[in-house]
Amino acid sequence: MSERPKYQSQIEERIAGYHYGAAFSASDFLDIAEANSVSQALFRIEKNGEIRRVLNGIYDKPAYSELIQEYSVPRIDKIAEALARRFNWNIAPAGETALNTLHISTQVPNVWEYVSDGPYRNYMVGSTLLKFKHIMPREISGYSPITVMIIQGIRAIGKGKLTQEQRDRFSSVIAAENRKTLLIETRTASGWIYREIKNICEATSAGSASA
Repeated sequence: MSERPKYQSQIEERIAGYHYGAAFSASDFLDIAEANSVSQALFRIEKNGEIRRVLNGIYDKPAYSELIQEYSVPRIDKIAEALARRFNWNIAPAGETALNTLHISTQVPNVWEYVSDGPYRNYMVGSTLLKFKHIMPREISGYSPITVMIIQGIRAIGKGKLTQEQRDRFSSVIAAENRKTLLIETRTASGWIYREIKNICEATSAGSASA
């Protein structure tokens, strides 16, 4: 009987430390072993039922419910992050996905949409479409993730369509210490978006002052 490779145990231990719903690829373990060895290790762990392959090269750690005797559905946000790490993309939620993530909207998106400095890509995760839309690298790589998401959320609502209630919701998710950074980073954004962000930050400031 061949000796169990040390890297197999190391990969298993790392996965054991992940929260349920975590998604990953072989690239997340390249500090342990080379790509082929990692892929073989993940294949063996999948065969044991400890992880699940959700896309080609992407796995997750599903939770199992004894009550309904089913595994949890894949977390699309975690899968998007795993893909971004695998391909070295910068990504941020966009459209309805951004609004839902920011709690501006309670509507669960039918299509999970992200902007990326990588190529246009679509993935089917079960019956859910995960969509990556390319934007210029300067529109994402120079900004913090929350800034990109706020810009994309405002863009999804549309010019001149933000209500005061929506501005208040945006302001509630921006920590006071992040307002200055947000305003600096968005100076190069479209004029109407910058004006909306300025209004949102001022609303946050006013709310903080009265709290």
